[in-house]
Amino acid sequence: MNQTQQILFDEPGPRARRRIRIATVLGAVAVAAGVAWAVHQFGRYGELAAERWQPFTTWPIWRYLLDGLWATVRAAAATAVLSAALGLLLALGRLSERRPLRWLAAAYVEVFRTVPVLLLIYVTLFALPQYGINFSLFWKLVVPLVVANAAAFAEIFRAGILALDRGQTEAGLAVGLRRGQVMRLVVLPQALLRLAPSLVSQLVGLLKDTSLGFVVSYTELLYSGQVLSTYTHLLIQTFLVIALIYLAVNASLSKVARVLQARNGRPTRRRTGAPEPEAPLLISGGTAR
Repeated sequence: MNQTQQILFDEPGPRARRRIRIATVLGAVAVAAGVAWAVHQFGRYGELAAERWQPFTTWPIWRYLLDGLWATVRAAAATAVLSAALGLLLALGRLSERRPLRWLAAAYVEVFRTVPVLLLIYVTLFALPQYGINFSLFWKLVVPLVVANAAAFAEIFRAGILALDRGQTEAGLAVGLRRGQVMRLVVLPQALLRLAPSLVSQLVGLLKDTSLGFVVSYTELLYSGQVLSTYTHLLIQTFLVIALIYLAVNASLSKVARVLQARNGRPTRRRTGAPEPEAPLLISGGTAR
């Protein structure tokens, strides 16, 4: 395990790896048995009949589902951008030398990491309108997700910044940069590069959280599936298709995270195959030579 992978968790030992392998095998066997039993039951009650799947071979059905997927992507993208921006500010606040700012940022993170997202959605749906704050359906979903996910992003950013060698900051201060400039020009670029896999992985959970849009009647993918199943009376088929769509999208994001993780852990080489020269002072993490 390289340094990038050790930012948020420790490397498991031999016993832990053995337990992980055993748990993985048992889990795979359990999942396979569950899938086999489900397929058997579906076939027994006629749910696998061709006529019950025929509607999903038509374009109008898929266009409706893709519209729901697009609404899901829009909500997830808006939440990701705003959560990351607010999370970065909170992480910098927790690392600030000003004690009141540290306390406020820490209080926000600790509170909203424990409050359920569904409760925050209920606040925007029922409580805020009583005080004249009434968002559109889109923002009734996005605002609670931003409030909750900003705390998670803050901890990811803070862990990445603290994982960097202190020599980075000391070298920047030594060449005359102010502390804010060191953070902006030296520390943050390296932390963001190392944290890219973790940030992408966070997007997977964020995308799944958008399924709570059914609470506010926002027509994301899951809510679109509920409406479609009511219209077609194909409950099992509809939600199996939606599950496959979620699986495809989240698997793609997970693949991106693995690729970024592999690239961050791979040593950089010149195109000629010769090793790279030593990095400059502000990138190497070492002391002046």
